[in-house]
Amino acid sequence: MAEHKHGSMDITTQEKTFDGFMSFAMKTVIGIMVFLVLLAMING
Repeated sequence: MAEHKHGSMDITTQEKTFDGFMSFAMKTVIGIMVFLVLLAMING
């Protein structure tokens, strides 16, 4: 087996994927919060 050297793997693709996921998740949460606030305002 090859020797594993900690921190030597290229993780740029994983970082881009994680950043995209976090961006999507934050936009979704903000959208849901705005929807709930508008729903509360409409229903009084």
